[in-house]
Amino acid sequence: MKRREFIIGLGMSAVGPIAASAQQAANPLIGFISTRSPEEASGHTNAFRRGLEEMGYIEGRNVAVEYRWASGDYSRLPSLATDVLSRPLAIVVAAGDPAAQAAKAAGVAVPLVFVVGQDPVHSGLVASMNRPGKATGVNFFTGELGGKRLELICAMVPSNQPVGLLVNLRFGVEVAGQHRQAVASAAKMLGRELVVQEAGTDKEIAASFAGFVKAGVSALVVQNDPFFDSRRSQIVALSRHHRLPVIAHIREYPVDGALMSYGASLSDTYRQVGVYAGKLLRGAKPDDLPVLRPTKFELVINIQATKALGLSVPQSILVASDELIE
Repeated sequence: MKRREFIIGLGMSAVGPIAASAQQAANPLIGFISTRSPEEASGHTNAFRRGLEEMGYIEGRNVAVEYRWASGDYSRLPSLATDVLSRPLAIVVAAGDPAAQAAKAAGVAVPLVFVVGQDPVHSGLVASMNRPGKATGVNFFTGELGGKRLELICAMVPSNQPVGLLVNLRFGVEVAGQHRQAVASAAKMLGRELVVQEAGTDKEIAASFAGFVKAGVSALVVQNDPFFDSRRSQIVALSRHHRLPVIAHIREYPVDGALMSYGASLSDTYRQVGVYAGKLLRGAKPDDLPVLRPTKFELVINIQATKALGLSVPQSILVASDELIE
């Protein structure tokens, strides 16, 4: 009997690891393709995980995630998409317009959840906002706000000097053109000359700031673009060095020291993407999940930056602001 029990024990010890391995392998796998870098986007990635947890999925416990980061280099996205799509994925998450387009071009066969700033119907990602088809997600809806950002920073920096706009054509010529047109229209209404600089590399960002300073620009609007977000520390450092007030689309810029931002909460957007990813893992179909758009936009001002730049905050801006960073 002892020998028999010993043999059975050996069998059970061998089955244990196999069963555990099979259970781990059964966890659904999410492919996560981002235009950004892991360090810079860590807060937003954590927000995505919180959304998953709201739906009962905890990374490393009952769901796995394969991350691919372009770090602002959009030319890497096709190969990153092809690589992650070769895995046995349950769904794909695409963070940023170029990432979503790369996933679509690579022939994603599983449900796609995206966060994009441009109109996903116009870009061909979905059939409609209410019945999107095989992909769904959150339309960050921030590109159209370029003109409003110019109005806000001109209220903070009243001057007759030119205003600047930093754009990245690598994000998309049409998208950059639309953003430029919106800001140019606002500049014309305000009677301000607009100086536009293009940048798609670190060196070009530095050169653009030098160009703005040479042109006598008194305030700068930064296009909503994941590449610029991934280079946020460089942009903030240059704005401080040249004493050039900057407004961008997400609060992370003034948190890091820029003057101000106006737009929706990117962290909450990533949380919503996590919630949608969890719903799809539970069996929902993308076509039954309408594309979401933010309903609340926040104006954030860095008070230390205003003092460093020798600016005072107008009462109208104080009343309209949602957050003042001391």
